[in-house]
Amino acid sequence: MSSDRASAMREEQANLDALYERLDHMRTEADSGIRASRLKHVETDQELSQRDIETHMWNRRLAVLNSVEDGLVFGRLDFPREQHYLGKIGIRSASGHQQLIDWRSEAGREFYLATAANPGEVKRRRHLKVRERRITGITDEDFTGEVAASDNNIAAESALIAALNDPRGEYMRDIVATIQTEQDDIIRSPLEGITVIDGAPGTGKTAVALHRAAYLLYQHRRQLARRGVLVIGPGTDFLHYISEVLPGLAENDVLLRTPGQIFPGVSPHRTEPDEVAQLKGSRRMAGIIAAAIADREEVPNEAIRIDYHGVELYLRPEKVTAARDAARDSGHRHNNSIEVFHKRVIADLANQYAEVIGADPLGGENFLDLNDRARLAEEIARDFAIRAEISRLWPELSAFDLLEDLFASRSRLANAAATLTRRQQESLYRVPGGGWSEADVALLDEAAEQLGSRERRRLDDGFDPTLDYAEGVFSIASGSASFEFEDEEDSEILSARDLIDAGELGNRQGQDLYISVAERAAADREWIFGHVIVDEAQELSPMMWRALLRRCVTKSFTVAGDLAQSGTPAAPGNWDEVFGELNSPWRHCRLTVSYRTPAEVLEVADRVLSEIDPTAARTEAVRRSGIDPWLHIAKGDIEEAVRGLYAEAQSLGSVAVISVDELHCQEFTSVTPRQAKGLEYDTVIVVEPDRIATDPQGLRDLYVALTRATRQLGVVSTSLPLFPGAEYLVTR
Repeated sequence: MSSDRASAMREEQANLDALYERLDHMRTEADSGIRASRLKHVETDQELSQRDIETHMWNRRLAVLNSVEDGLVFGRLDFPREQHYLGKIGIRSASGHQQLIDWRSEAGREFYLATAANPGEVKRRRHLKVRERRITGITDEDFTGEVAASDNNIAAESALIAALNDPRGEYMRDIVATIQTEQDDIIRSPLEGITVIDGAPGTGKTAVALHRAAYLLYQHRRQLARRGVLVIGPGTDFLHYISEVLPGLAENDVLLRTPGQIFPGVSPHRTEPDEVAQLKGSRRMAGIIAAAIADREEVPNEAIRIDYHGVELYLRPEKVTAARDAARDSGHRHNNSIEVFHKRVIADLANQYAEVIGADPLGGENFLDLNDRARLAEEIARDFAIRAEISRLWPELSAFDLLEDLFASRSRLANAAATLTRRQQESLYRVPGGGWSEADVALLDEAAEQLGSRERRRLDDGFDPTLDYAEGVFSIASGSASFEFEDEEDSEILSARDLIDAGELGNRQGQDLYISVAERAAADREWIFGHVIVDEAQELSPMMWRALLRRCVTKSFTVAGDLAQSGTPAAPGNWDEVFGELNSPWRHCRLTVSYRTPAEVLEVADRVLSEIDPTAARTEAVRRSGIDPWLHIAKGDIEEAVRGLYAEAQSLGSVAVISVDELHCQEFTSVTPRQAKGLEYDTVIVVEPDRIATDPQGLRDLYVALTRATRQLGVVSTSLPLFPGAEYLVTR
């Protein structure tokens, strides 16, 4: 190591030590704040709430500080008179000096935009590699004109390539140190509207979408932190893989869910044919559910006799019809209209009863006036048997009740799904029980939305004593906020009002108010998020899109996907099919460079892509791995062959075996192409690729399987494979 480089390493280590010293001091301060707030003496409910809010805020602060321990700082920008260090959060010294700039700030953006051709005021960009509080590497780009632009390109690429070549682990890593310009532009695009991130495998769609979530939570803290961000991913393995990215970027107000997990209390495990799932995912199911609800709003064919205190009363079809029409015209949903229906029917029963018991024996006017009849209606309404009889005509329904009854009845299916063929109706029929499929989840959500809830979910307008109380808590709590990471207009630490608004606090007294936004959102189907991120979006059905759009009424979405990787026949042909009908702006952003997939692997995968879509745009690999994709012909037991190859490949890092059949050995368990979607591994071993390619969506599944590798791709087959691109494999 040269003396200049050794000196630079010592300089950077000294600065790093100072940053971690400050981080440790802030942790100690937060820990002291937690203890002090817990020990506060309280005498009133208001003081108790204030103490709980302060404790919760200190706990959040400590969680953020702990989350940025790894990779706290990653870069430096040199200007003519000052230096800026870039990191995961902004940190000021005790005296107010800016020690670290948050990568998401406007000042931080210069780190990603400066080039030799257009450096601005930047004289040098330094990439810092840090591991366990030690500087392990430095890469410089000099913008003073003394160094050739090509040398700067080599320096910038070397930092990127070094990061890309690091072995993959159990969790996805953040890319804050290596965000490229085309990625940065998407990350910082406006909050409003729908941003579609399109790109081939390995272009960084997922990473960009997650870093965009972190950026939006930073730039729009007041707007988003109270409502949180929802991230939808294709499967639980994928969610596990990305689960550490946002916490590592100091963001925890995020809920991770698969499409099958968006309805609280449902864990779909029922399997069903693809054609049934496709039917359930079609837009027509919204109309079928509406018809199924209307079918439960019954009018009797003939009057129903009711004995009430020895008097015969009747549920008369014409009056029930009038009550049904009034309930439907009320503008409320089915469950919210129950009282309208009941009151109309009961009013008729009360009139019938009054006509009998209030009749003048001499033929004069009835003795009972309107007030008397109103009291009779109240009495009749308390009669359990009468209420039960009326409820059979307009029942209170849950989404589970509605769909369970619908799918278990051929007659109800015929009534509600008259637009379907008899064969399609029969495909939806099933005996009660057996759980729910993933396609059912969107239908449950649709049913719950159309049925409505009778719960009072919001405080009425005007003065409310609990709201007044909660506002008082906030006015006190706001005066106790005493810490910030950066002395800026919008603190990176959330205030109490960011965490929960006054209405929610007043409405939820006596409950655990201080659980995270993500935890509260997970339990509430009607939760409205500030932003929604959808990965592998090409897999979502129209009904699932309806469910997700309900979860963000502002239609602020980040959508990542690749139509060539679609695993369903019902996938859209283009993004306009998904978003073109929405009354909301959407922007299409395409990533063109493959960072994950090396050039050797792309040569194989691109041949498959040409068969899927000859017009699909090709991506350019940013690197070569130096390892040719290989083919192994298994002479005997294929599992035995894979076992040996798997053990050999582990020296390079993570390994995945992808197969249409489940191969389960002590050393490994294979995954299907769809289970591997969105994931990445150092080595991928694809078993019997021709069998994958023969499925209905086979070439697309094979394309997914071939593009999971970051370093080495291997193919194992019992015979010479014939899939497109097989000619690029080197026999071993």
